Amino acid sequence: MSTDRYQSPLSERYASKEMQYIFSPDMKFRTWRRLWIALAETEKELGLNITQEQIDELKAHVDDINYDVAKEREKQVRHDVMSHVYAYGVQCPKAKGIIHLGATSCYVGDNTDIIVMTEALKLVKKKLINVIAELAKFADEHKALPTLAFTHFQPAQPTTVGKRATLWMQEFMMDLEDLDYVISTMKLLGSKGTTGTQASFLELFDGDQETIDKIDPMIAEKMGFKKCYPVSGQTYSRKVDTRVLNVLAGIAASAHKFSNDIRLLQHLKEVEEPFEKSQIGSSAMAYKRNPMRSERIASLSRFVMVDALNPAITSATQWFERTLDDSANKRLSVPEGFLAIDGILDLCLNVVDGLVVYPKVIEKRLRSELPFMATENIMMDAVKAGGDRQELHERIRELSMEAGKNVKVEGKENNLLELIAADPAFNMSLEDLQKTMEPSRYTGRAQVQVEAFLKNVVQPVLDENKDILGMTAEINV
Repeated sequence: MSTDRYQSPLSERYASKEMQYIFSPDMKFRTWRRLWIALAETEKELGLNITQEQIDELKAHVDDINYDVAKEREKQVRHDVMSHVYAYGVQCPKAKGIIHLGATSCYVGDNTDIIVMTEALKLVKKKLINVIAELAKFADEHKALPTLAFTHFQPAQPTTVGKRATLWMQEFMMDLEDLDYVISTMKLLGSKGTTGTQASFLELFDGDQETIDKIDPMIAEKMGFKKCYPVSGQTYSRKVDTRVLNVLAGIAASAHKFSNDIRLLQHLKEVEEPFEKSQIGSSAMAYKRNPMRSERIASLSRFVMVDALNPAITSATQWFERTLDDSANKRLSVPEGFLAIDGILDLCLNVVDGLVVYPKVIEKRLRSELPFMATENIMMDAVKAGGDRQELHERIRELSMEAGKNVKVEGKENNLLELIAADPAFNMSLEDLQKTMEPSRYTGRAQVQVEAFLKNVVQPVLDENKDILGMTAEINV
C-alpha cells in the first residue's frame, strides 16, 4: 500500500471488493469491448461489409486488454476512447478498421455508465434484501417481548421489540420498491452519434430509415437490456443519475434512522450492537462499549444523502445536447455514492445479525413507567367497583404528579401504586393493583401486527428472492 498519497476510505475501509470491481477500470474497459462487439455484430447483421472473421477476432480479445499499449497511446493523443480503439486494433489487425464504426465516444462511455450502475443497483438490491431478511428474523424472535415505546424520546404506551423492528423494515421495504422501479427503467443510450441524430448511420446505411431503427434495439438486446432511451443529445439524460442516486439516498436515510435507534437503545442498555471479544471501545475509558458500527452507518449515510445533490445539480446545468462539466463530477459522485451505500448495507447486515437484547433491562425500565400507563385501566376497574369517574380522574392526576416528583426530585422509585392503594377513593389493594402490571396487557396488537407484516408483506419478497439470501458481511475496521 502506498503511504505517500491520498487513499480513499471508501475503497480502503468501507466498500466490498464486489462493489469496487463493478466501478473498476477493468470492468469499464471490458464493457467497452463488449459494446464494440455488439455494434460490429449489429452492423454486420444489418448488411454492412463486416466479416465473421473480424467479429471472432474481436471476441478473442475481449478480456485480455493490452493496457500498456492504451496507456502509451493516450500520452500521444490525449483521448481515452481513441487510445483503447487503437489498442484493441493492435490486437485485432483484421478488425481494426471497423472498431467503433459510426459511433462517438459516448457510445462506449455512456452505455458503460448505464451498465455499471445497473449492475451496482442489483448488488445493492441483494444486500438490502438480506438486511430485510435478518431484520425479519429479529422481529419474529422478539415479536412478543414488551418494551417501553417512546414519542419525543419520552415514555409512551408500550410496544414490543419486534414491532419496533418492523418500523425499520417497512422503510427498507419502501426503498426496495423504489430500487426495483429504477432498475426496471434503466435503458441504454444506444448509438445515436454526436448530437443524438444518428447522422453517421444515415451515411453508413444510405439513408435506409427502417434499418437504422433496428440498431438501438439490437444493441440493447445483445447487452442484456430491453430498450434504449428513445431520444438523446450526445449523452443519455443526466436525470438518470439523479434518479439512481436518489434511491441510494433513500436507503441511506432508512439506515440512518435504524442506526440512530440502535445508538439510543445501546445508551439505555436495552439492545446492543455486536461487540468483539477483543474490541476496544475507548483509548481512555476501558469499560466503554461504543456503538461504533451504528455510528459509522449514520456517518456514511449523511454522505450519501448529501451526495445525491451532485447529479441533481449536474442534470440541471447541462447545456443543450452536451456540456462536459458533468464528467469530473460523475466520476466522483456516482461511484462514491454506490461504494458508500455498499459499506452501509454491509454494516447494517453485520449489526442486525449480531444484535444483543437484554430483556431484564427492558423489563425493569418498562415496569418503572408502567404504573403511569396503567392508570386508565386502574380507573376503569375502580369505576366498575362503584367509584365516580371524574373524581377518580382528578385523584389519579394528583397522585401521578406526586409519584413523578418522588422519582424526579427525590430520586426514589415510582410509588404510584402504593399511593393509589392508600387512597380509599379507589378501594383497591396493592396486590390488586400489582396484578394489573403485566406488561403484555399494554402492548395492544403489536405481536399480531408483527406476524401479519412478516407473513403478508415481507415473506413474499423473501420467497421471490430466496436465491440471493444467506449473505454475511465482513467489516474491515
